[in-house]
Amino acid sequence: MAEENEHTSPEEQALADEWAAALSEAGDASQDDIDAMMAQGAASPPDAHKAPMEEFGSAPKVNLPVGLEGPNLDVILDIPVSISMEVGNTEISIRNLLQLNQGSVIELDRLAGEPLDVLVNGTLIAHGEVVVVNEKFGIRLTDVISPTERIKKLR
Repeated sequence: MAEENEHTSPEEQALADEWAAALSEAGDASQDDIDAMMAQGAASPPDAHKAPMEEFGSAPKVNLPVGLEGPNLDVILDIPVSISMEVGNTEISIRNLLQLNQGSVIELDRLAGEPLDVLVNGTLIAHGEVVVVNEKFGIRLTDVISPTERIKKLR
C-alpha cells in the first residue's frame, strides 16, 4: 500500500483522500441503524409515497401553446439534428439484398412525382419536392406539419 502512494500524483492523492473521507462519513451508520430505517419503511403503508398510475398516463393539466416564444427554447436552439429526405422505402429479403449490384433497380412504395418525406431525427415534419440549386440537390417544402401535430406524434 505504501508503494502505491509513492507513485500517485498529488491530484490523485487528493481525490483518494476525498473518497476516503466520504466513505468514512457514510460508514458512521451502523447495521442496526440501517435495519431500523428499513423496518420503519416496511411499517409504513406501501402506497403512502406512490402516485396512482393513472396520474402518469394522463395528459398534462396545463396546455401551454407550442411556439418559438417559450422562455427556455434558447437553450436548445443550437443543438444539431439530423435531417433526411425519404424518397420511398420497401422491404426485401437478405438474399435479394446480397444479389444487388451496379445497375440493379429497387421498386419503392411511392409513385413518381409524389412528394418526399422530410424527417428530422426520424420524425416526419414536412413533405417536399426535389429542386436543383447551384448544381446541388435541395428540397422545396410543400407541406409542413404543424408543431402541435408533431408533438402529438411523439406521445
